[in-house]
Amino acid sequence: MRETKESFALITGASKGLGKAITEELASRKINVITVALEGEGLPEFCDEIKRKYGVKAHYFETNLAENDAVYQLAEWATTNFNINILINNAGIGGSAAFDQVSPAYIEAILRVNIRALSLLTRLILPELKNHKEAFILNVASMASFSPIAFKTVYPASKAFVYSFSMGLKEELKDTNVSVSVLHPGPIKTNPEVTKRIEKQGIFGKLGLISVEDLADIAISKLFRGRPLIVPGKINKFNRQLMRFFPRWIQLSLVSRIVRREVMENNLNKQTKPIQSVVNA
Repeated sequence: MRETKESFALITGASKGLGKAITEELASRKINVITVALEGEGLPEFCDEIKRKYGVKAHYFETNLAENDAVYQLAEWATTNFNINILINNAGIGGSAAFDQVSPAYIEAILRVNIRALSLLTRLILPELKNHKEAFILNVASMASFSPIAFKTVYPASKAFVYSFSMGLKEELKDTNVSVSVLHPGPIKTNPEVTKRIEKQGIFGKLGLISVEDLADIAISKLFRGRPLIVPGKINKFNRQLMRFFPRWIQLSLVSRIVRREVMENNLNKQTKPIQSVVNA
């Protein structure tokens, strides 16, 4: 028995960064939200804040989308209890490191979250979306979708999948009530540490840099307008067009050089974990 006839937006990776900003953007538009993130990342407190600040309903589901049954459990709980007309597939992971220096578990986690969870959750929620007069899917890819990148390898490949998957699904659902969009952020000011690392990369690192609040506003506005491909900001749009004219080997060399420098600095600082992706979020 569903507790309400009201509609909800479901947002994965909602505890921080872009996912948190998108949740607030939706709530500010008086849209009820269901937030999904790892346990211990403050979702109960965040939902309480959303309810007080925006006067909408806010629920949470804590899970690790990399685990086998997590997506199925999330989808069953969500579709049993709520009317969902918006799905935001924002959860994603990535990093910068030499491919032979990362663990197989790290690679598997990227594939499970960025590809498996996104695809399965979309499939499991889609019948519910079709029950509504109007429904929306927003998949978060990256500017990295458009080019391979050394020392990231699996991450841009996974985001290329998100781009291709979204475009194919958009065409498949074009005569239905469900609109599909894919967002390609460039660098994002997710927190002071990430912003500082981006700025250390110089002009190339800072090109297209945007706050999560501005990005969330752009993404949701264009989602509701039915834009299939969302590339935020003039610089990112220019970079996207520029990439079409440069040979792939030049693109690969230029972008990989930035990441290689980042990885070398990471190694000098004797950090052992792959560092968060900052060239393309």
